Amino acid sequence: MPLLRNDWSRAEVRALFDLPFPELLHRAGSVHRENFDPAEVQVSTLLSVKTGGCPEDCAYCPQAQRYHTGVDATKLMSTEAVIEKARQAKAAGASRFCMGAAWRSPKDRDIPKVAAMIREVKALGLETCATLGMLSGDQASALKSAGLDYYNHNLDTAPEFYNEIIHTREYQDRLDTLAHVRDVGMKTCCGGIVGMGESREQRAGLLQTLANLPAHPDSVPINRLVQVEGTPLAGTAELDPFEFVRTIAVARLMMPKSMVRLSAGREAMSDELQALCFLAGANSIFYGEKLLTTGNPDTERDLALFARLGLRPMQIVETAGTVHASIEEHVEAPTEPAHSCAA
Repeated sequence: MPLLRNDWSRAEVRALFDLPFPELLHRAGSVHRENFDPAEVQVSTLLSVKTGGCPEDCAYCPQAQRYHTGVDATKLMSTEAVIEKARQAKAAGASRFCMGAAWRSPKDRDIPKVAAMIREVKALGLETCATLGMLSGDQASALKSAGLDYYNHNLDTAPEFYNEIIHTREYQDRLDTLAHVRDVGMKTCCGGIVGMGESREQRAGLLQTLANLPAHPDSVPINRLVQVEGTPLAGTAELDPFEFVRTIAVARLMMPKSMVRLSAGREAMSDELQALCFLAGANSIFYGEKLLTTGNPDTERDLALFARLGLRPMQIVETAGTVHASIEEHVEAPTEPAHSCAA
């Protein structure tokens, strides 16, 4: 069984990307089977609890207020409305409920409102995740106390490509938020977006940075760019589907015990492409009709695909009042206490 490593060199990552496609999938599939049941897929639902009006300039994002994308800014949803959506998600088979808010960072006055949502969702027997932007240490601690299991905060891309995509937040700001989350004992959900015009070298740089964090993210969402008219990345050349599968496979090899999630962009993926991703080691998806402000395959299509492939949703178990994904049975504790869920 491969050892968990946090010292990957760029040359090693490039070498994985350069493997012949059948060999890469064989290696990734073998590592996947050593750590997971290959017939199980963890299912999450993501709800935008506060949409639009974000002051940042992320070039891919339709929620940035500076772009004209047709997304209207909304206020924070009521706890009651969020809980109703969480009930629906659980009834549809989701085991984790993620709440996203289009903030650069939450104000301290926002934290009690989000904490109330977390407590109520947790009480339904669902795992909880939130993506709210940058967090201070005290904010992370308050969310942990409310029962938040996972915090999503993506790196988005490689350090050397980051300034081509975002100018309103530094790469180190993202790393600092992840450190705050780990320090209070929450699990991290951290990945990136591919197909933004980056090179294979830069995709390798993203995965190298993720795998060399002090602890591997517990969930690694790999987003395929959804091009939205009005954003600077509309019209970007589409990433080759096999290159996307390669990215999934290399992520699995480098972070063998992490959940690797097919996130944004799945609506445009064929069933065949998704099947290749599962073979390459993806074992988590977002489930439902909408992923923040972009489309997502509906639940009926997902259930039909699962049936065709012989896959089943991963179940969660409750022990001593705490909800854990069944993956906990397979994953060793991280060396230190452990943000995409959003796109």
